[in-house]
Amino acid sequence: MNRLAKLFSLEGRTALVTGGSSGIGYAFAHALGRAGAGLVLAARRPVELAQAAARLAGEGVVARTVSADLSTLPGVEHLIAEARGIGIDVLVNAAGMNLRQPFQEVSADAFDLHMAVHLRAPFLLTQGLAPAMKQKGWGRIVNVASLQTWRAFPNSAPYGAAKAGVGQLTRAIAEAWSRYGITCNAIAPGFFETPLTAAVFADPARAAANAAQTAIGRNGRLEDLDGAIVFLASDASAYVTGQILSVDGGFTAK
Repeated sequence: MNRLAKLFSLEGRTALVTGGSSGIGYAFAHALGRAGAGLVLAARRPVELAQAAARLAGEGVVARTVSADLSTLPGVEHLIAEARGIGIDVLVNAAGMNLRQPFQEVSADAFDLHMAVHLRAPFLLTQGLAPAMKQKGWGRIVNVASLQTWRAFPNSAPYGAAKAGVGQLTRAIAEAWSRYGITCNAIAPGFFETPLTAAVFADPARAAANAAQTAIGRNGRLEDLDGAIVFLASDASAYVTGQILSVDGGFTAK
């Protein structure tokens, strides 16, 4: 293996991907597995987790699964305990949800749910898993930001507020842990067709308008995320930390 290939290789590493059973989380897991990482997929629904692991197995990628509801403290604690027993080198916080409610219809419980999934879970998972990475002198934490980390979209106030928080949480983790060989960065996807964005892509005019807003002229394909996640999870990004990488076709550039 030449030096450049080795920089991007994840052979011998184990990656935990939350929200790994579908959408962007599954796309991240798929890319990390093909780069050589052992995988642990975490999500709420056991059936969907098993199906995701089976799809990966069909491509020669082995993935363990852990069913955990990351909106609850017991769910997060369960995942931390399971992950500690396995040993995690790369933590990808991809679990997400968006209730898409008008501002005045958002309840306190709905607001708290967004914060629990998008902010509290990544924070606690980092607290729980970074110390073992520190002992090894190596770790990678990748969060998922959003276009809404910087700008507002209709009917998404709690989601946007949480994703803005992800940007600062990424910097805070980087400040606390990077000196120990643990980098933390975030990927901010543009519009990709996933279960989370089904409502957007169900409206052809809206989907076309989003595509037109990009510099490239199309919405994202999940494989467009492969390079970014492998880069941020590998030795190739050793001197990159506290950053947010937009993979949005230039949406935020226009």
